Amino acid sequence: MLMTLIPLFDRNMTVRAYSVFSQKNSSFSMSMLRGSSEFEGAARVEGLEIIQQMGIETLSPDTEIFVPLSNLSVFANVEEQCDAPHERIVFLIDNTIPPIEMYINRLKELKEKGYKLAIRKLAVAFFEEYREVLRLCDYVLLNNRKIVIDKAKVYFGKLYPNVKLIAGNIDSREIFEELREKGGYEFYEGIFYRVALSLGQQEVAPLKVNYIQLLNLVNKADFDLQEVADIIGHDIALTVSLLKMVNRMTINSDISSIRHAAAMLGQKELKRWINTAVVGELCADKPNEITRLSLLRAKFAENLAAGFDLMMKKEELFLMGLFSVLDAVLDKPISEALNMVTVSSDIRNALVDNTGSLAPVYEFLLQYEGANWPEVSRLMILKKLELETVSEAYIASLTWYRALMAEIRR
Repeated sequence: MLMTLIPLFDRNMTVRAYSVFSQKNSSFSMSMLRGSSEFEGAARVEGLEIIQQMGIETLSPDTEIFVPLSNLSVFANVEEQCDAPHERIVFLIDNTIPPIEMYINRLKELKEKGYKLAIRKLAVAFFEEYREVLRLCDYVLLNNRKIVIDKAKVYFGKLYPNVKLIAGNIDSREIFEELREKGGYEFYEGIFYRVALSLGQQEVAPLKVNYIQLLNLVNKADFDLQEVADIIGHDIALTVSLLKMVNRMTINSDISSIRHAAAMLGQKELKRWINTAVVGELCADKPNEITRLSLLRAKFAENLAAGFDLMMKKEELFLMGLFSVLDAVLDKPISEALNMVTVSSDIRNALVDNTGSLAPVYEFLLQYEGANWPEVSRLMILKKLELETVSEAYIASLTWYRALMAEIRR
């Protein structure tokens, strides 16, 4: 099964919910199915299967999860498919579910069980027809590209004051800021959070410059452990993080200094830790989803190395994913942002020009996280990637991220 999680933000750009986008099979193989097999498993709710598989604890405890329902799966026994708390699940419906009695009664049943409801893809012309459904909804997703959402906001405010509005498909930070200023929206969805706020020639904060220097040092072919340790020693957050990690990795070993801790890790592990930890610090003044996106891209890319016949470039793939958000972190075009760090030509070519041996993996990452399943399927066929390979690689990256965050919190 293919799946990805799309974040929904509040006005403070904190992630408050995720929407599950999934597909059971590749688009091309699905188009060839005919007969009764077409409906095999149709009553299953794929999003619930995914949540059960990855564990809801993978996500922050205060986030909701939007799970799409079809006109068949809406009647599924949802409680048997997932044991996640009902109040965290928001079932997402659209205009394929008609506003007739049997569907309305089923939606009422779900509400009585403690689940929430949301609706999307509802054109203005159908607002009146869906009056009974809208009265049951907790959220309405409004497409920023296709609807005048300011007028819709007035409409819902008068007729459905308890419904919370979500502004969707927001492409830029400027549009987000405009909508936030007007107010009236509970959540905001789109790629705006990973787009640089300004592409001007602004100065990078001194603290970020120090982190970039550290990245440059450890990404050289051969670096001095003591020099790196001395730089880490000037940053209390990195120092504490390093000492905690080394103490957990060693038994009955008294760490006497930062240099000693660095030596205990060795070049390879120290480099990997610094790349991950420093990127997290660089993102400290950005939406928390930037850090998550960077780390998930890094691990997902690394996990796909075998499928793309790039096992010898696993480390580069990890760095490529890690640095792919550097434009949003530094608010500079990616070409300028990469000028500030030491990266291989393969990484630069992939991120700037979409060329070179790593570019197919980067393109796959972008299409996958955007849930562009037809294009994902096409790329899978071209690269002869098995669905299980991709699915396992993504789930493994989520599991790794969960473990990493748990380790950091400890």
